Amino acid sequence: MIRHALIFWISVCLAVFGVVSGIMLYGFEWLFWEILPIALMFGLLLLGYKLIMKDRRRGPGGSRTKVKPSQKTMSKVAGVRKAQPAPGKRKTYPFQVIEGSKGKNDDQYPKYH
Repeated sequence: MIRHALIFWISVCLAVFGVVSGIMLYGFEWLFWEILPIALMFGLLLLGYKLIMKDRRRGPGGSRTKVKPSQKTMSKVAGVRKAQPAPGKRKTYPFQVIEGSKGKNDDQYPKYH
């Protein structure tokens, strides 16, 4: 923690020294031309951050207006929902097990594998 504080205060001292020496050598006009790009960059970063946060508040699908479905649509959806099996039931597949043509000798295989 002390190391981070030391790095921070050294950076602050160097920044203050740079600003004071710049003002002494070039006057206050230098301050305007040094601060302007930094303020512009900070403003663009802030704007980008706000735009990203606004998109995230809306959700992944964007802004969705709520639309009331018509009676015809609701009847179609209800018919599809009734046709779907309950989640607890097993789904049947149209596959069959085909017995092989080779003869099996059950005596050679162990009872439990």
